[in-house]
Amino acid sequence: MTILLLGGTADARYAADALHQAGLKIVYSIAGLVRVPRVDCELLVGGFSKRGGLSHYIQQNSIKAIVDITHPYAQNMSNKAVLVAKELNIPCWRMNRPLWSAVSGDNWSEYHSDIDLPGILKGFQRPLLSSGQIDSERLWDLADLESIERIYWRTAVAPKFDIPGNVTWLKAIGPFQYEDEADLIEQYQIDVIVSKNSGGKSTSAKLDVARDKGLPVYLQRRPTLLIAEREFHDVDRCVSACIEAFSQKNNQMIGAAQQ
Repeated sequence: MTILLLGGTADARYAADALHQAGLKIVYSIAGLVRVPRVDCELLVGGFSKRGGLSHYIQQNSIKAIVDITHPYAQNMSNKAVLVAKELNIPCWRMNRPLWSAVSGDNWSEYHSDIDLPGILKGFQRPLLSSGQIDSERLWDLADLESIERIYWRTAVAPKFDIPGNVTWLKAIGPFQYEDEADLIEQYQIDVIVSKNSGGKSTSAKLDVARDKGLPVYLQRRPTLLIAEREFHDVDRCVSACIEAFSQKNNQMIGAAQQ
């Protein structure tokens, strides 16, 4: 029994190793845009479009279950997994880490999409954009805001277009430490932070610094995902459930084949 684990996160990498060590046959799939991890199981890099699409790949490789542990904002991939699993009548389970929650001292607001950013950042001078990729038109709109002195745009993957002169691109891959985030925010005199509500500890240090410095934070709302057959918010519980269910099913399949 082969399980397709859709990953690209630290949780997914951990789950891939844990499930492989438990004796399950795992294909770990990542986009591979940032970095390619070392895992003991089979690794699939580059997505499914060049492999005939997700449905074709699953049928050609006898995949019997999908476990989705992609980034919480990987809406297209997560929804596609649910639809294809229903089409092929196989399980699709998802692990989505919990949202960050505000505590005393936080000055957080939500926004829906990048379309909202010009209105949000009007009046700020030196924002830190740490919400991932943004399209060229939107970035130039932000750079043209009257109040903006300089935008610091931090992503793991370099932009594929020319950026405005008052935008500084910062290459960075988490996890981030409090001291480093504090130094960056002080060095560039950041006065507002824009981020996805990714959850987890890898990129949360900037929020702690913002709280201590009294900086406003704007968090993009998570996208709406189609409901998977089973959903988890803790990676260890997800791994345990997979081992229990899929090991049993795997043994049943082996027994049937031997009869």
